[in-house]
Amino acid sequence: MNMIKKLPLTMAVLAALCPISVLAQEFTQEQIDAIVAKAVDKALADRQAKMDAAVAKKADVINEPQSAAQSPDMAIPFGIKFTGYARYGAHFQAADQKYVAVDGSYNGASAIGRLGNESNGGEFQLSKAFKGENGAIWDVNVMIDHWGDEVNLKKAYAGVTNILESNPNAYLWAGRDFHQRPQQGINDYFWMNHDGQGAGVKNFDIGGVQFDVATVAAVESCSPEVMDDEANPSRITCTGGSGTGDKGNYAATSKIHGMKLGPVDLELYANYGFDSKAIDTDERMNAWQGGVVLSHTNDSGVNKVIARYSDNSDNSVFNKTEDLTTVYASFEGLHKFTQATQVEYILAFHDYDNSRDSTDNRKNYNAIVRPMHWWNDVHSTWLEAGWQHVDYDNGGDNKGWKLTLSQNISIAMGPEFRPMLRFYATGGKVDNERTARVNNTQDETLDDFNVGAMWEAWF
Repeated sequence: MNMIKKLPLTMAVLAALCPISVLAQEFTQEQIDAIVAKAVDKALADRQAKMDAAVAKKADVINEPQSAAQSPDMAIPFGIKFTGYARYGAHFQAADQKYVAVDGSYNGASAIGRLGNESNGGEFQLSKAFKGENGAIWDVNVMIDHWGDEVNLKKAYAGVTNILESNPNAYLWAGRDFHQRPQQGINDYFWMNHDGQGAGVKNFDIGGVQFDVATVAAVESCSPEVMDDEANPSRITCTGGSGTGDKGNYAATSKIHGMKLGPVDLELYANYGFDSKAIDTDERMNAWQGGVVLSHTNDSGVNKVIARYSDNSDNSVFNKTEDLTTVYASFEGLHKFTQATQVEYILAFHDYDNSRDSTDNRKNYNAIVRPMHWWNDVHSTWLEAGWQHVDYDNGGDNKGWKLTLSQNISIAMGPEFRPMLRFYATGGKVDNERTARVNNTQDETLDDFNVGAMWEAWF
């Protein structure tokens, strides 16, 4: 009786495995194995498709909540997200300078041009997102960096969005973070920089305009020194790098963005620097700065104008100098002739003026242009030309030029895509006339020629 009950099920399985016409044939063992294997593969594929669909509903890929507004029904990815930026390679010096640089440069780590002219290092971050039963989306982030002998903790903060019913896109955060550090890529300049630890809110919406407001403190740091106390085996006061506490220099920062003036996007910055009683009374002072960014984007690229004025400071109100005023202005952009042929460029001006001590007063002028061509979606050739002039009020001036040819292998077509392998040769010439006069040395011209290979990635 049991065998009779199982017969219909057996026939159904056979029908699923092969057509009716095949049942009349005599099968070899190899044919039977092949039919079964095909059926199993199909069943596994169907099962995997259902699993993938279920996971997709639960795990939308997201960026850090602070950089993109999240909806109440957004799902959270499983596991920990690993992101960062790094570049490492070999850079062979064949002439007077390892990296082409003009003395007194004050607007960027590579104000004369970044391509084939930068050192090694990286920043590596781990992030974990959570979603509460009330729909609030939390994230915790930790980052270390390696730009010198020390490995430093650069980020350790938590934030939450979709927590304010009246402003669900607002992102509230507290901790240590990269803070208000708008950067220009081609000359590697943070024209504002207030990395530190504190608290604030980003993307607070008022009538379609976004506000960022925060109060942050500069992180304490130390310079290692050898102690006389031989009871301490290391005899070193500290290991260097950043500490865990506040230094005593504070900044109240603000940014207004999301505004339109016709076809132009507008951003406004206003910051105020002040000191706590951790700073000696005679060294405490205040500083402020304001900035504006005008940008226009179309199918052919983007153009941007930046202007910043600082009183008692330069690019950070953490660092104060009495009676110092600085002005920074630049025009930069990217133009696409075709998808395969593009050019990046920048013109910049920086005025450093200290009315109390004019010894180092100077004006920086620099220009960089970088044409790029992709032969296909992997291989490209870039040429970067840079020029810089540092004009001192007293004691002459310094100037130089740089030219880099780079052959690249990248993950896709476009200057924004990484990882990239880069093989380059850099040449240039620098004349530090003012430096020679101040140091009572001979005014000599420095010739530069360097070759190298490196990888660069952001992920």
